[in-house]
Amino acid sequence: MKRPPRSPPDPRVLERKSVANVLAPRSARAGLAREHLLLPADNAFISLTIAIAFLLNVMPWGSARWVPDFLALVLFFWNVRQPRKVGMGVAFLFGLVMDVHQASLLGEHALGYSLLSYGAFALQRRLPWFDVGGQLLHVLPLFVAAELATVLVRMALGGAFAGWSVFVAPVISALLWPVADLLLLAPQRRAVDRDQTRPL
Repeated sequence: MKRPPRSPPDPRVLERKSVANVLAPRSARAGLAREHLLLPADNAFISLTIAIAFLLNVMPWGSARWVPDFLALVLFFWNVRQPRKVGMGVAFLFGLVMDVHQASLLGEHALGYSLLSYGAFALQRRLPWFDVGGQLLHVLPLFVAAELATVLVRMALGGAFAGWSVFVAPVISALLWPVADLLLLAPQRRAVDRDQTRPL
């Protein structure tokens, strides 16, 4: 039985697609071309990475101003990639734990982590379309804004301004975003043209 001849594509549809490809950001088109197929994120791996980041934060050198907030970075990453598994409630609870550990104003870290979580929710669909440079331009202001919010809260309650050096840690945390993206997504990545003779 012969198949009916295929109708030619609508030129208007082709025109819309070509215009959309031209108008799309170059970083988005490049990111789409390089995008890997991702396996489902394992809950045990998510919990392990959060636990390791927490341990790095509570190390003795974690109180230095130049040391990045590893926990905030990992929580922000999973809020972007897995918002249903790691949400604002998890970020808020870990913020309270860090407040107790550092004997700081109760709710200080919880506020900063919650703001980062909210920013992650706002960027979760947009951020993966950009390359590393574009992602840094989105992530860096969020980390600085979260730190600024905690500084303003401390000053509003009578605390003194600790100096501009307090913004060194959030800047370094944001600059570590490409490393976090590479390491935390490594177990989920697989080749686009999957070879059935290899596991990934």
